[in-house]
Amino acid sequence: MFRTRFTRRLPAAVAVAGLALAVAACGGESTDSAETAPQATAAQLNPNADLSKQSLNVTVWDGYTPKELTERFKEKFKVSDMKIALHATNEEAMTKLTATGDSGIDVAFVSGQYAQALNEQGLLEPIHPELIPNLSNLYPEATQLSYDKGNKISVPYTWGTTGICYRSDLVKTPPTSWNDLLKPPAWADKKVTLMTTERWLALPALKSLGYSVNTDKDEEIAKAKQLLLDAKPHLLKFDDTTFGDLLVSGEAVMVEAWDGWCPTTDEKQNIKFTVPKEGSDLWVDTMVIMKSSKNKEAAHAFINYILDPEVHRWAAENINYKVPNKAAMDKVKVAPGSLLGIKPAELLDGESIIDLGQASTKFARLSSEITAD
Repeated sequence: MFRTRFTRRLPAAVAVAGLALAVAACGGESTDSAETAPQATAAQLNPNADLSKQSLNVTVWDGYTPKELTERFKEKFKVSDMKIALHATNEEAMTKLTATGDSGIDVAFVSGQYAQALNEQGLLEPIHPELIPNLSNLYPEATQLSYDKGNKISVPYTWGTTGICYRSDLVKTPPTSWNDLLKPPAWADKKVTLMTTERWLALPALKSLGYSVNTDKDEEIAKAKQLLLDAKPHLLKFDDTTFGDLLVSGEAVMVEAWDGWCPTTDEKQNIKFTVPKEGSDLWVDTMVIMKSSKNKEAAHAFINYILDPEVHRWAAENINYKVPNKAAMDKVKVAPGSLLGIKPAELLDGESIIDLGQASTKFARLSSEITAD
């Protein structure tokens, strides 16, 4: 199964400046979900608007949508123009969306906690469900995401969790705990990896200590930092992008991984994935409509088009991430060993990552200090 390599999260080595800018732009102190965050009054939209008089500008990660998307959407809806801009990371998208009063972007793809941050800054148009009938294709669980219960300001595009990806033929005992990475046995010494991105670097340590992935308590973050410092000499490396390749080559035997990037469909069928007993996260990538958009009806039509089962299934089949669209997933042929079969209820066992406002800088600093040579 083809899987596009793209960087949707920012490596910690360059995270601090970008994340600090995003936090400053997105409001520092609030950590409320969209259910309680202040929202502007929704604009009055015309369900019968002439879309040929509207255009559409979208920003998304490279490789995250079909290459033919622009052509097909223009042909179907006759919009006057459509352009897709690319961002490499959430932080890059946030800079683009918050740098000026009107970014010129109509629809943005960002991760859930960033959608929450944009909303808390008053930058998002509330979702008009009457203009997105395909919302009915979503799993019921996809309406219960803690950063936006009821999909009031965002619509989920992909979702997944984080766990341990491992070579079943090279481990003496299958991993069951985050401590198998943080305190590896002698046979795995220098053959394990952790991620560099701030919230995901901290996740194994926080969960192993019984803390929330969304903690902002200095004493808990300090204990997690010490656990990571103790683990560092036993790691092969910090790695967000090549851990699957390292497993295939045998250089690594266990790695922290997003489920969609764990190559369990490798032809040798010797790579497995597990969520540690201490629990993990639920990450979600979403679509949002900017309040500054002058093409809100076209923006809603675009999201409704994405939720069409024949369109949305592309993400599962090409980037190997589950989509929160039951009608689309029902059309996906799940390959042997694929993690696409993880049920929504299992995903919701994970703790949703939310925006921490100013406290996010604590994790950026932790990541920078841990990964420094």
